[in-house]
Amino acid sequence: MKQFEIAEGIYSVGAVDWNIRDFHGYSTQNGSTYNAYLIVDEQIALVDTVKKEFSEQLLDNVSEIVDPKKIDCVISNHTEMDHSGGLPRVMHKIGEDKPIYCSQMGQKNLAQHFGQKWNYRAVENGGELSLGKRTLKFLETRMLHWPDSMFTYLPEDKILFSSDAFGQHYAGPKKFDDQIGDAIMPHAKKYFANILLLYSAKVLKLIETVQKLGLEISMICPDHGVIWRKDPGRILEAYSRWGKQEPKRKAVVIYDTMWHSTEIMAEKIVRGIADEGVDARPLNLRKWHRSDVMTEVMDSKAVIVGSPTLNNNLFPTVSDFLTYMKGLKPKNKIGAAFGSYGWSGESVNLIRDELEKMKFKIVDPGIRIQYVPDPEGIDACIEFGRKIGKAIA
Repeated sequence: MKQFEIAEGIYSVGAVDWNIRDFHGYSTQNGSTYNAYLIVDEQIALVDTVKKEFSEQLLDNVSEIVDPKKIDCVISNHTEMDHSGGLPRVMHKIGEDKPIYCSQMGQKNLAQHFGQKWNYRAVENGGELSLGKRTLKFLETRMLHWPDSMFTYLPEDKILFSSDAFGQHYAGPKKFDDQIGDAIMPHAKKYFANILLLYSAKVLKLIETVQKLGLEISMICPDHGVIWRKDPGRILEAYSRWGKQEPKRKAVVIYDTMWHSTEIMAEKIVRGIADEGVDARPLNLRKWHRSDVMTEVMDSKAVIVGSPTLNNNLFPTVSDFLTYMKGLKPKNKIGAAFGSYGWSGESVNLIRDELEKMKFKIVDPGIRIQYVPDPEGIDACIEFGRKIGKAIA
């Protein structure tokens, strides 16, 4: 990615990762970016770095603007390796004695990530740093989505450097929200569903804090994806809506199948739910990636999970997804289980137990059918679906 100016004297100097397809279990079919920003003032500041493998691209981009050795300080908003991995190369280039401004937890994390004894400057929540004509203000955002996370705000330009918040895993020719339009919102939704859903309460508190502080925001610069310059309020409003976890009149029927019996059940359950006027769809876990399924789960009221029984247990893909969903802690859901079996049929009870642990409201003990559903079994699945549809407010 070539550097480009986002405001007078402020540049995007990060890198595009066109080929990444998996981000710790999250599918990134459109690649991603590792955004970093250069602020040229009386002092020159670099806001975040990039993944280790893209360090030279970052330095090349900076070199098109200034000699990297002229950088006076680095701001580390977040220490996860896709944003701090390039730090050793950057510090070697600009000078090991240059200060690195980060949160107190950020200092601890960076010291554990890297062995070098750099010039760390831990900042307080609300702390400020003058660059000359511009001032950087630091806002602690613990657990959005790491303990070290913070935002950096530039009041003179009303620009918020938001670290991993408000981002998207998207690589493409468009750099700003007004260039890509509505097409960016599904990427932003998927990002929230798979990275920030767990921290929904903190998201809402953060937005409340921003409002109380009266921060005027004309541009949001996240560490992944496009920059919000035309309508930053749009992503703030979306985060507020997603953070509340208010589901739609919608159901997802998530399953895997061995010999199509559980699949037949899933499709008939969907039919029954749809008969009640509810948006419902089946999601086969070998056709849908877990992160795409989770995106559908986020705004669904009902989450129905099905599995055949394999060796007295769940089918591996179903177990994988339940573990993944449990970690993200979706709220305000109703749930139920279903599945076919040959001999023992433990899967339905195992799924129900997991949904109960996630605090889903169980609307039916579950339905299980031995071998292939017969006409009576198919009718039972349709009626099971109707019961779920009726339970969706």
